[in-house]
Amino acid sequence: MTKKLPLLILLLVLSAWAKAQQKVIPLYDGPAPGSENWTWSERENDSNMYHAHTIFNVSKPTITVYTPDSALNTGTAVIICPGGGFHSLSIMQEGYAVAKWFQKRGVTAFLLKYRLMHIRGNDPYKQEQEDRTNKDAQKEGAAIIPMAIADGRQAIADVRAHAAEYGISPSRIGIIGFSAGGTVAASTAYNYTAENRPDFVASLYAYFPPEMQGNVPADAPPIFIAAASDDTFNLETHSSALYDTWIASKHSAELHIYSKGGHGFGMNKQNLPSDTWSDRFWEWLNIQGFLPPTDAEIAAKKKAEDWANFQKYIETRIHTDWAFVNCYTDKNKQAISKPANTRRVVFMGNSITQNWFDMDSTFFVQNGYLGRGIGGQTSPQMLVRFREDVLNLKPQAVVIEAGTNDIAQNTGYISPEDTYGNIISMAELAEANGIKPIIGSILPAVDFSWHRGLEPAETIIKINNMLKAYAAKHHIVYIDYWSALVDDKKGLKPELTLDGLVHPNVAGYKIMEPLAKKAIEETLRK
Repeated sequence: MTKKLPLLILLLVLSAWAKAQQKVIPLYDGPAPGSENWTWSERENDSNMYHAHTIFNVSKPTITVYTPDSALNTGTAVIICPGGGFHSLSIMQEGYAVAKWFQKRGVTAFLLKYRLMHIRGNDPYKQEQEDRTNKDAQKEGAAIIPMAIADGRQAIADVRAHAAEYGISPSRIGIIGFSAGGTVAASTAYNYTAENRPDFVASLYAYFPPEMQGNVPADAPPIFIAAASDDTFNLETHSSALYDTWIASKHSAELHIYSKGGHGFGMNKQNLPSDTWSDRFWEWLNIQGFLPPTDAEIAAKKKAEDWANFQKYIETRIHTDWAFVNCYTDKNKQAISKPANTRRVVFMGNSITQNWFDMDSTFFVQNGYLGRGIGGQTSPQMLVRFREDVLNLKPQAVVIEAGTNDIAQNTGYISPEDTYGNIISMAELAEANGIKPIIGSILPAVDFSWHRGLEPAETIIKINNMLKAYAAKHHIVYIDYWSALVDDKKGLKPELTLDGLVHPNVAGYKIMEPLAKKAIEETLRK
């Protein structure tokens, strides 16, 4: 329950804003069960001992709907239960301000006015103090609390029944309460039905002694609990006991006990750590899965899934056909049965070579070139299948394009020196079998979409320099694709890439084709 004097301007703005909201919904079709004979009317004022804006004499419980902008709507809903010792509702910092906070963040808020004790005058705070020593009033309060809890349960059921109308998910409906409202909220986590079960609960500095807790249900919702250790009414012990109960029953709970904050801190700003409880609550909602993931979270999940799927693919290959030796078996048989000029040159490589043939097969067919690229392959895999896909075809020359996936660690880490060695081994195998090798540079890249964060640009340059030096020393033609395709960031030029990082588009291949053709013609003339 909040007993702090809000700034006048804040009071006026929030009150006007709250009253401008459109939809106030009675919780019951007729009189609320158990209070059919109540005749007093709801009142609202700030003429009390604390000059705090408050609502009292609630006899007809309602929920007021605060709908977020459709572009922000998370599909999550929360019922807000202000505190007030069951004598009033601290409607500003535990009601309107809370509803506005949720609404701005895309959560549909329902401000609950639950049934309260009858206030005989104009000051619910004064009567609350007097009632603490009044046995008759205490009996009346004991009868009111179950009614207020019933209103909380009814609010959940009503919101769930009209979930489609509000644009929310029926499985993302929670309840949050402060002080006496926390009693209401926490109580809904027990003895519920499928219709009124809360999907999550938040209880702040609530009156909730162990005797109210009972047995935790097997499917109890996750609960968020916050209080301050300097609570005026020592209710932090109730909060910690509730947390212990939830954890002992193996259910999800989060507890924040602030050293200072007092009772009723709500949305008040006191320049204390307790001011940040709402941020912690928002983080908790996200962790519990009640908020849609951000674009960054979606991208991170997609990246992790892509890499995991690729590793699964690689793992399967390890136990079946690691180098994919049988990928081109049928096509190799067909090629051998045709005239030799149809297989003058083999392009050996990974997805860059495979995509090249798929996207511009005319370049290959018209020149008597064969494409033997396999997506995702590393140089050791190419070396293993080099006999089947190059030597046995007896071409005049082979264009070797490898290294990208080595650096991406598709089959695990491999050093630049070993990548270089595998490419040179392919070149030496070709020469030993009367086939002239041509070495293509690794294409530029600043990152890999399937394995982010490896920063490959400098490693690519290092291996390319090694390959270029070897080619010069051994009079082998080297194709410098890198220089023709690189941008000022040492990556593939954006206008030449299919995926923004690694693979060329048709325009990129059109730059590569004359370079490859010139290298082939020069090699065959030697």
